[in-house]
Amino acid sequence: MEDSRNGFLITTERSRMDIVAIHGFLTESYWARGIPLAVVEKSMQNSLCFGVFEGQTQVGFARVITDYATFGYLGDVFILQSHQGLGLGKWLLDCVMAHPGLQGLRRWNLATYDAHRLYARYGFSALAKAEYYMEINVPDPYPQDQG
Repeated sequence: MEDSRNGFLITTERSRMDIVAIHGFLTESYWARGIPLAVVEKSMQNSLCFGVFEGQTQVGFARVITDYATFGYLGDVFILQSHQGLGLGKWLLDCVMAHPGLQGLRRWNLATYDAHRLYARYGFSALAKAEYYMEINVPDPYPQDQG
């Protein structure tokens, strides 16, 4: 899948993804602080990845963990701060939600600290029956080297 506009490109072509740039952002994010490069690589190998590019430079990313039939988890969504305010995040989500392989899923999930209004535009809402959901939450899975 590819879509382009105004000098930007969104693609799911795995070979285009800049793992170093993606890792660089994620390791500083609130949700994946300190994540090892090997974990980012493995997570991308097992997900449908979307990259946002300005020329050859990756400026955004999202991935969907899915079985392509019933469920999708949207995660690791970001647009570099230098490129925020250009509508790239909305466009990225438009592309994710329109991807042919993700149509007809009966359930989508995501977790966000601060982007509820953005995701609500795409139909996401608080859990209707939160009491049905359970989780294992490991609060600091990537401890920093104490050396």
